[in-house]
Amino acid sequence: MALKLGSLPPPHLSSSSTKPRNASFFGRSLVPPLADVSCSSASLGKSYARLSVTCTAQTVSTSISQGTPVRPTSILVVGATGTLGRQVVRRALDEGYDVRCLVRPRPAPADFLRDWGASVVNADLGKPETIPATLVGVHTIIDCATGRPEEPIRKVDWEGKVALIQCAKAMGIQKFVFYSIHNCDNHPEVPLMEIKYCTEKFLQDSGLNYHIIRLCGFMQGLIGQYAVPILEEKSVWGTDAPTRIAYMDTQDIARLTFLAMRNEKANKKIMTFAGPRAWTTQEVITLCERLAGQDANVTTVPVSVLRFTRQLTRLFQWTNDVADRLAFTEVLSSDTVFSVPMAETYGLLGVDQKDIVTLEKYLQDYFTNILKKLKDLKAQSKQTDIFI
Repeated sequence: MALKLGSLPPPHLSSSSTKPRNASFFGRSLVPPLADVSCSSASLGKSYARLSVTCTAQTVSTSISQGTPVRPTSILVVGATGTLGRQVVRRALDEGYDVRCLVRPRPAPADFLRDWGASVVNADLGKPETIPATLVGVHTIIDCATGRPEEPIRKVDWEGKVALIQCAKAMGIQKFVFYSIHNCDNHPEVPLMEIKYCTEKFLQDSGLNYHIIRLCGFMQGLIGQYAVPILEEKSVWGTDAPTRIAYMDTQDIARLTFLAMRNEKANKKIMTFAGPRAWTTQEVITLCERLAGQDANVTTVPVSVLRFTRQLTRLFQWTNDVADRLAFTEVLSSDTVFSVPMAETYGLLGVDQKDIVTLEKYLQDYFTNILKKLKDLKAQSKQTDIFI
């Protein structure tokens, strides 16, 4: 018995409608080959495609029944090997949740997740028929997944997410946590942000109980982008953009996520998590230089150059995906501040702002630890030289 995904009543679509309306964004249709109906969010002037995907997973018909009880502590983390996903897994395990991790089949298995105490199931959001079997016995889905840089943006972040939400609805998942991007509703010119916004609307209209959490930026991403190149005396790439980002430690994001999940007042809300302060690229580089005790070899790329590159890559079909990712230059040039006041959120979740890690503290801990290790390695090297 096959499970039909996409059979849910489309919101904002009259029952008398027989023709699907075209749903397109940024000049390219988001309707995949299997789509047979689309719906629009007319009040916002936006539209999004509702997929129709046939699932042939044979285990579904025998493993699921209406009203089958599941433990509230049973969660599925999608994208568990990523920067945020692994912190969500660690936090969930520490708090006593029964954690199942959905990861793509890969040559190098995610053994570290099993070592932590989680179970691992293989599935691919790009192959919707692999999804339903992973949801059996799950109470809550926490979606941390995003497409790989080499993939078309819509493959995972739109088509895959729609399929996942449809599966969750069809199989009676009790709660769905979706991570989005702050200000995604204000930048329809950026494909990934537009897709995030449309996925938010799709989830809201699905009938599922949800938490939508918009994020500004991860502190962890700054290590590879700035800290490591400075220590290795390599070029640090930056822009002359005035955009400010309130970076947050992914461990804090994970902690606040579980506080929100257990708070009934946070149900069916869109919340934004932001760090204590918003930083420009140059301010982050300056901070890293001070903590590392050495100057950075900074190569500044004007935003105008990135914008020109994006326009050039849009001319060719085989570089469309590159153009989509370069669309973030429009955000960089808009003097946008990726931050929000957090007092109300802290009050709702019962969090003391003093417990939120600042970027200064995060980077100071990193440089202190890494410089100590480098010093120890040099000392060991000198001892070895003496014995030789």
